[in-house]
Amino acid sequence: MRTSILLRNALLLAFAASPFLVRAQFQAPTQEELTMTTDPKAPGADAVYLYCEENDNDPLHYQSIYARIKVLTEKGKELATVELPYLSGNFKISDISGRTIHPDGSIYPLTGKPEDLLSEKTGTLQIKRKVFTLPNVEVGSILEYRYDIRYDDNHFSSPMWQIQKPYFVHKAHYSFLPFEAFKAGNAATASNLYLTDERGRAVNTLIWWKRLPGGADIKTDVSGRYSVDVTDVPAIPDEDWMPPIESYLYKVFFYYKAAGNATEFWLNEAKYWQKDVDHFAEPSKAIHDAVNGLIAPSDSDLVKAQKLYAAVQALDNTDFSRTRSESEMKQLKIKAAKRAEDTWSQKSGSSDDIALLYLAMLRAAGLTAYAMKVVDRSERDFDPSYMDFDQLTETLVVLSIGGKETVLDPGEKMCPFDTVSWKHANVRGVRESAQGLSIGLTPAQNYPDNTTERAATLALDEHGGISGNCSIVMVGQAALDWRQMALENDMAEVKKQFDRGLESMVPEGVEAHVDHFLGMDQPDVNLIAMVNIKGTLGTSMAKRLLLPGFFFETRSQVPFVNQEKRLEAVDMHYPERVTDVVTYDLPAGMTVEGAPEDNKIVWAGHAVYVIKSQSSPGKLMIADSEARGFDTATPDLYQDLRGFYQKVATANQEQLVLMQTTNAASN
Repeated sequence: MRTSILLRNALLLAFAASPFLVRAQFQAPTQEELTMTTDPKAPGADAVYLYCEENDNDPLHYQSIYARIKVLTEKGKELATVELPYLSGNFKISDISGRTIHPDGSIYPLTGKPEDLLSEKTGTLQIKRKVFTLPNVEVGSILEYRYDIRYDDNHFSSPMWQIQKPYFVHKAHYSFLPFEAFKAGNAATASNLYLTDERGRAVNTLIWWKRLPGGADIKTDVSGRYSVDVTDVPAIPDEDWMPPIESYLYKVFFYYKAAGNATEFWLNEAKYWQKDVDHFAEPSKAIHDAVNGLIAPSDSDLVKAQKLYAAVQALDNTDFSRTRSESEMKQLKIKAAKRAEDTWSQKSGSSDDIALLYLAMLRAAGLTAYAMKVVDRSERDFDPSYMDFDQLTETLVVLSIGGKETVLDPGEKMCPFDTVSWKHANVRGVRESAQGLSIGLTPAQNYPDNTTERAATLALDEHGGISGNCSIVMVGQAALDWRQMALENDMAEVKKQFDRGLESMVPEGVEAHVDHFLGMDQPDVNLIAMVNIKGTLGTSMAKRLLLPGFFFETRSQVPFVNQEKRLEAVDMHYPERVTDVVTYDLPAGMTVEGAPEDNKIVWAGHAVYVIKSQSSPGKLMIADSEARGFDTATPDLYQDLRGFYQKVATANQEQLVLMQTTNAASN
């Protein structure tokens, strides 16, 4: 992004005549702050922010950040190390200063030079970090620091204020002074001659997106400055099974745009996206030739789609292997893919490249197919009021056969045909259709789409020693996760990780190790793990043997049981069904005195848990199955959800009791 030299100089001259931006200075602590040992507004907190301030000034290409933190526990001392990420080249961090104040009022200034570390490099872009550590920090200290961010004259930067932080904030102030034409009160006169966006379009609107706590709002003053003041902001929630928290935090985004409202923005951006899609996915002669070599004229439309899907899935997906460096690509005479035929000829590409290659092949085969761009549900929810097309990161393909649409995920390596990763299910985004561009929604998953069945046969002796084997059959997301892990790790590491999962399930004293997998490299078949089991199970008491009632639930933690209240929605990623069937071969002379009773626990419309047991001479079978039909639940449903899992946890505490008969004892 850029400003013109004429406008830039005029703005700087005008601003030079105004008072200089007031920057936050270090503050003398109050006696109450010095002696604070706990915070009644944040019970149990390791630290709290006493005050935060950020001042942003686009005419001077300048940001100033200030923080004052009270350390309350040993863990809170970790905040003494501060990391400041920035984009190398165009942005510079300067004027870093800081100090530590002990409870007795003694002051220890920051004297060391901050380190400059490289965090990430993509092409010519480098993300660096300035890192410094405040000195002599102890429990009860106040940490205070400030720094400036400056960016060059060829850039403008609209602020993104992260109002909510990992720790409770007592008070914070944020302010933003935009370019003259975009100051509060001047929106109607915003110039379209000097600011341009990344597409070269004239920028004429300053827009903001906000999510603020009750009572807070964006205010303006006579200078045209925008500001937000907040008090008593709760810490970022930290609960199990939360949705992508970035979509729910208190924050404010400002941005300069060449569109006046969300409808205009998404229509314009979608048109640019569609133009790029059609250019990349145009069925060229090379694509037609490739398709003709993969399908037969007699194939049905469905078979054609399946064959082409298998072909693109077989390519090297660099998002799951390794993106080649520029020097490697030059050495191999490979260029960045600009068309689908480039991806096909190079036999590799990113997830987006492969998805659009599949789209091109479907169209070359004469099939009706559309592109769809959606969010990654593990990272965020789609919010059309937040005018940033980059929140859409995943490319899917919508296939239409006989009037029925099927959403496909060819860019997700190892994802079977006719399904999508849970990250791309039940999410919104922009899509093509016969009626034109629109906002679309991908189908939600159902619990039969994701199943795990654990079937174990265990030989048991009179002392509780067991040996046997187990097959674990996975369909859907669990299978996809392990197959993708196998792409990025050798089999020894995959087995190691799988064994760790088994260790968290089976009882103490029992070892479970995967021997081998079946179908690991075949996404269209069930993934099966063959597991060997041995060890000692249960407790021997006189003529009785006490065993856990549910072998695979002995150490598994039933979720939500210990959490009385819920602040955020529950996101369990995808519906699923997990079934366990354990068959015991009993030792001679042992009979079943007590076993888990048949039971059915129902949360109507959401989940069901079923227990069944069956015994015969020398054998006992215990089976349990949980079918969860929901992936998300709002906080108002939490008590019902928790009640269901509390009942499941209670049922799982039942024991298996075996008794030695008199005849067996006399033998």
